[in-house]
Amino acid sequence: MEFNFTLSVSKRNGMKEKAGFELRLACLFKALLLSCSLASAAETLQVVDGDTMDVAGVRYRLHGIDAAEAGQKCPNDRGGNWPCGQAAIAALEELVKDRQVHCDDRGSDDYGRTIAVCFANGRDINHEMVASGLAWAFRKYSEDYVDTEDQARQLKTGIWQAPTQPAWEYRSEKWAVAQQTAPSGCPIKGNISKGGKIYHAPWSPWYAKTKVSVAQGEQWFCNEAEAVKAGWRAPYWGRGSTGLTK
Repeated sequence: MEFNFTLSVSKRNGMKEKAGFELRLACLFKALLLSCSLASAAETLQVVDGDTMDVAGVRYRLHGIDAAEAGQKCPNDRGGNWPCGQAAIAALEELVKDRQVHCDDRGSDDYGRTIAVCFANGRDINHEMVASGLAWAFRKYSEDYVDTEDQARQLKTGIWQAPTQPAWEYRSEKWAVAQQTAPSGCPIKGNISKGGKIYHAPWSPWYAKTKVSVAQGEQWFCNEAEAVKAGWRAPYWGRGSTGLTK
């Protein structure tokens, strides 16, 4: 009987060890899946600017907000300026870094972008950008983030630390100036580079440096929709793993 008891205990211990091994193996498998999933998300997600990103081949324009433009500088509370546009891009990149991102489709705009509310591990990215004072509530199209903007303004966060020109006024002003000297009043520059066919609107940080050679197939466009239809794309201002791309 003693022998049988010992054998029984040995069998039970062996079963426990096997179960423990299987559990550890399952945990390792899940960890590998998560790691692969995060790596896959990083490879298929590219921040374009402070309110636009590409996710799995789809370009999303964040619904209800308008972030500072890439080349825009904003006044600070000390009488100087700070690169609010670059800060907006950096903030969006930080929000999505190593996180699962999904976007709710709200339709599309004239440039073929999908308007969406996007979430990073459940956090409303659109809300976070406005709350951090790096984007305005785009009241012209939606009032979803008006309350969030009001709170950021009360706290004098980011763009609210000093009177700041909204992104849409910044674009309008740059457009009006560039339109005066552009051929036929069409100021968007369609450039061809190693990165492909890229168009630069007047508010692009690279606008002044970009030259258009019609002889080499480059073009001027009257609006962004026209450029997109012709096969040109907007620049990527997000940094990602390979640095600033345009």
